[in-house]
Amino acid sequence: MRKYKLTLTICAILTAIIIYSCKTQFSTAPGNFKATYTREAVERGKVLMFSSCAGCHYDRSVKKLIGTPIHDVPAIAGKVYSANLTQSRTNGSPPQYSDAQLKYLLKTGINKDGHFIPYMLRPDMADEDINAIIAYLRSDDPAVAAADTTVGLTHYSFIGKIYMGINAAPLPYNPGIKMPANNVAIGKYLVDNIGCFHCHSASLQKLNYLDIEQSKGYLAGGIKFNAEGKTVIASNITFDKNSGIGNFTKQQFLKAVKDGEAPNRKLHPPMPKFDKLSDKEIDAIYSYLQTIPPVYHNVRG
Repeated sequence: MRKYKLTLTICAILTAIIIYSCKTQFSTAPGNFKATYTREAVERGKVLMFSSCAGCHYDRSVKKLIGTPIHDVPAIAGKVYSANLTQSRTNGSPPQYSDAQLKYLLKTGINKDGHFIPYMLRPDMADEDINAIIAYLRSDDPAVAAADTTVGLTHYSFIGKIYMGINAAPLPYNPGIKMPANNVAIGKYLVDNIGCFHCHSASLQKLNYLDIEQSKGYLAGGIKFNAEGKTVIASNITFDKNSGIGNFTKQQFLKAVKDGEAPNRKLHPPMPKFDKLSDKEIDAIYSYLQTIPPVYHNVRG
């Protein structure tokens, strides 16, 4: 009986290894995309970087995008660190990538080596904004100036690798996406590509990047984060009047988003201050959120 159980265990482990090895190697970037480097593109890229990526990649103590430890990955899965996004040729990621490879990574989650990375996924980001991010990463802004340092190297445990292998699901490469035109559509685009729905839905593992409104508990909050040694639970940002933001005026919403000050309370990390977004963009987000069915979900904490 013991031998039988041991045999089953070995078979299970071998099967898991095979699944992992087969599902973590994918086709790499097609084409020879070259970003257009203009002052306007760099400025837009900086807005996007600090409204979307900086939460994980920006170290406020040195004011550079050198990466940070990611504390919300379960310890059993290993240790994860965000990448150094400076122009360091020894430690920075951007210099190791062509423009085409960076675009493909942001769209699909597949890096230059053909491995799937389940972060930073922006399959519906417009080509104009992808171009802007790449232009910013190649710019002379101090936050991306070369910093030859690392905060740590990502190392997945065996369990983490198996989980990654089983759940490796690269997204389709859809170039040619245009910026939306009307106010509500712009709001949805920002909720998607700034990543509001990542934190304010019910589960980081149940996000639907291709149809964001199908994410589990979409915008009703509840995800727990480890921020500055404290547990912070993401708020319900549907327009429910009892448990969400249904009583926020447009001005109160703007102040919460830009200044981190909601009515009667201050907002806490990991919620950043989106002070680089324009008032018009925040107005668009507000307009879009009003179209989402209110959900009663009383988040405490």
